[in-house]
Amino acid sequence: MRVVVTGATGNVGTAVLRALNADPDVDQVVAVARRPPIRSLSPAGFVCADVSTDPLEPIFAGADAVVHLAWLIQPGRDESVTRAVNVDGSRRVFDAVVAAEVPSLVYASSVGAYSPGPKDRLVDESWPTGGITSSFYSRHKAEVERDLDRLAAQQPRLRIVRLRPGLIFQRSAATGIRRLFIGPLLPGSLLRSSLAPVSPDVPGLRFQAVHSDDVADAYRRAVMSDVSGAFNVAADPVIGAAEFARMLDARPVRIPARIVRGAAAATFALRLQPAEPGWVDMALGVPLMSVERARAELGWTPRHSSIQTIEELIAGLRDGAQDQTAPLARATSGPARVRELLTGIGRRQ
Repeated sequence: MRVVVTGATGNVGTAVLRALNADPDVDQVVAVARRPPIRSLSPAGFVCADVSTDPLEPIFAGADAVVHLAWLIQPGRDESVTRAVNVDGSRRVFDAVVAAEVPSLVYASSVGAYSPGPKDRLVDESWPTGGITSSFYSRHKAEVERDLDRLAAQQPRLRIVRLRPGLIFQRSAATGIRRLFIGPLLPGSLLRSSLAPVSPDVPGLRFQAVHSDDVADAYRRAVMSDVSGAFNVAADPVIGAAEFARMLDARPVRIPARIVRGAAAATFALRLQPAEPGWVDMALGVPLMSVERARAELGWTPRHSSIQTIEELIAGLRDGAQDQTAPLARATSGPARVRELLTGIGRRQ
């Protein structure tokens, strides 16, 4: 089997490459990204290509499956750039899959594609995917879901799988995650329980996480099976204020959601951090997901709990953990993170 993976050098992509490379039934993996990796991705081959501009059909020719992970989270200050990759680039990928007659497409959707939903019960994959309108990330995920609806109707012989994971973390992605969501101004040394005696308790802020290796296993299973449709992917337990406080050995302190949202908007406007305030709206708005379909039809079970996953990320943030690919390497930020400051916090690098 020949599998092509777009967005192969990011948090999820590096884990998907590991999972596919380890599968004896996968003969060839082709990793695609717009920036070449610093390290070798062997045994996967590498093709440097931008899904928003470069020809894709020749790359996909002869593939048995395409796993589409390529997605921009930054620049949060210029939606025209993110949309060109996330929405228009995804359409180019889908068109190339059809033109190259690839039989299977596995797409990285997200919990962020869902419309506002409950935090006191779990919903299945039938929950509406209208997104959270104030979040560009969520709007883009929802729009691509509509494109896939149309593609499925137009190409009934194409097997389409959509994975909708919760928050995805691994230690080696810590530097990349800090760059995307925290910015260069927070010292990693502050992420210690002894320096964080309190933790925020925000009403309605309950979320699900999954380890990158576990979500990669779900992608591998989706590639190797004959399933189609949408699958929620997340680990237990659901993370709320109590769970987060225990991880930090801190005392939870109630903070109204409007204060958190206002602080996010102010610090983003002042260029103190790169995450636009729609991320807060999405975190507060999206539902909690049932993963029963993934367990039953993919045979998928996570090996890491959500707490283990977040603890691994926090340790990685403290230590400046990285991988030697452009999205995840410390070198991308430059010495003392100067490149982030020079390009503007929240802009594409």
